[in-house]
Amino acid sequence: MNTSTIASTKANMSSTTYSNVKLRDTAELGGRILLSALFVLSGLSKIGAYAATIGYMSVLGVPGGLLPVVIATELLGGVAIAIGWKTRTAAFLLAGYSVLTALVFHHNFADQIQMIMFMKNVSIAGAFLLLTVNGAGRISIDNKSR
Repeated sequence: MNTSTIASTKANMSSTTYSNVKLRDTAELGGRILLSALFVLSGLSKIGAYAATIGYMSVLGVPGGLLPVVIATELLGGVAIAIGWKTRTAAFLLAGYSVLTALVFHHNFADQIQMIMFMKNVSIAGAFLLLTVNGAGRISIDNKSR
């Protein structure tokens, strides 16, 4: 294959692969909303079960005084991801948060549920790292502010 054939093939693959921009945009937005829903709902549930959450944190050696920071991280980070605002920064911070919570709260691999929760958190961190590198996409506040 010569250079022009390769370039033509790449152009055709690119236009075929990415011809449905609306589908890609919708998938990016939907992915962000689904990813952020876990954090927003988790933050809200911690508000509703404040004392119980402090008790759970304390049993694992985490100071209950950190709960407001945890709630703010989950709510603000989740909303930022959903609307695509400061997405790369929020995603990077939530990736770290997800790994940290996996290590602190789900390290008992003798319990299969805890191992599953650990892997869930690590997988979510992977999704956040993808957002950190790729950004929010076109349907986002980040894109509107360019």
